Amino acid sequence: MPTVAVPLGGKAAPRVTRESRDRKPFGRLRKHRGLVRRVKDVIRRLTVELFNFWLTISTTLCRVLGWYPCVKPYVGYGTEEYSRLICRTIYEPRKSTIGPVRGIQAMLEVPAAGQRVRIEIDGVPLRTVQVGTMEIYNRQDSARSKTSDYAVSDSSGYLDLLAEHHLLPGTHSVTCRVPARPPVDAELFTIPDNCPVGVISDIDDTIMVTQVPTVWKAAYNMLLLSPRKRASVPGMAVMYNKIREMFPESPFFYLSTSPWNIESSVRGFIRDYGFPDGPLLLRDLDPRPKTFVPSGVQHKLEYAEQLMGDFPDMKFILIGDDGQKDPTTYATICRRFPGRVLAIGIRQLSPREASGGFGTVAGLSMTQPIPDVDVPVFTGTTGANMMKTMLPYLEQFRTK
Repeated sequence: MPTVAVPLGGKAAPRVTRESRDRKPFGRLRKHRGLVRRVKDVIRRLTVELFNFWLTISTTLCRVLGWYPCVKPYVGYGTEEYSRLICRTIYEPRKSTIGPVRGIQAMLEVPAAGQRVRIEIDGVPLRTVQVGTMEIYNRQDSARSKTSDYAVSDSSGYLDLLAEHHLLPGTHSVTCRVPARPPVDAELFTIPDNCPVGVISDIDDTIMVTQVPTVWKAAYNMLLLSPRKRASVPGMAVMYNKIREMFPESPFFYLSTSPWNIESSVRGFIRDYGFPDGPLLLRDLDPRPKTFVPSGVQHKLEYAEQLMGDFPDMKFILIGDDGQKDPTTYATICRRFPGRVLAIGIRQLSPREASGGFGTVAGLSMTQPIPDVDVPVFTGTTGANMMKTMLPYLEQFRTK
């Protein structure tokens, strides 16, 4: 709404009194910010206590059943000078196999804290690594590196490592071992230092139909639906592969607020539907760290800062949807890192997707507006719609 100037001598604005202020929406709430803060602290402490209680019971039960630790490595990435590796130690039955499972099974994984993990890259043992903190951007710092034959997982079973290890660009093999278990392999994408363009993509409702704005449908899709029955957003795999053809060495980073527990299921989806392979950057849902459970925006901004720092000469294409906070998050990235974003693609959810099939509610919007930034923003309900305008624009950045 445009601002209307009030001429001198005109009608003055109504006087705002404490009484009138308190009648405004949330006015009374502002008076009790301290109370709200205390309530949040109580909820946080209660959540942590419940989590610790569940962890104690589940760990004891695993030991009674004769389960013992195994390691789950996640796909890593790195530069030609150093690599970022993430794995997790959990309790599993003796004859278990690691693979895609329903979300409810993955969410009930019991972390095995304090386990010794030996790691090799292409058969060469890693001995000097920098141990990082989950959900926090860990800058490369040789002074923080420690030398040992193994690294020890944290209280949630995670190992977030930064290894100084010179590698040629391409795909390498990471092998993780814990005692009494066979070695487990994962891929490591080493990205050329001179790679000009990279892609940061959301997952939920951007490439995979999950209907996140509708809580009960999102919960069903993530927890109960078979990984093999998840649907792809039409045309997105085609668009991503056309971007890969334009920029053959471009890395694809799949950045999502989904938990690490379902990494194998999401990776299976990416491969089954023919999306370009690449590392997943997911979220830890353990409420005990100082950051508690980070918000989706906080999580994505942290990883965006990490990618911008790891590849200072690379420019990025950001692709997301308007069902969560991707427009706001991507606008923030553009402001924080001017000149580093080539374009933004926003997949627009249909009214039915946004409302869960119950129709729209008058006066309410389940989607976010298009970000107001100095970077071109391309929209569409499918990949086919978006690529009609986005690909011709990106053509000018293709390396001749």
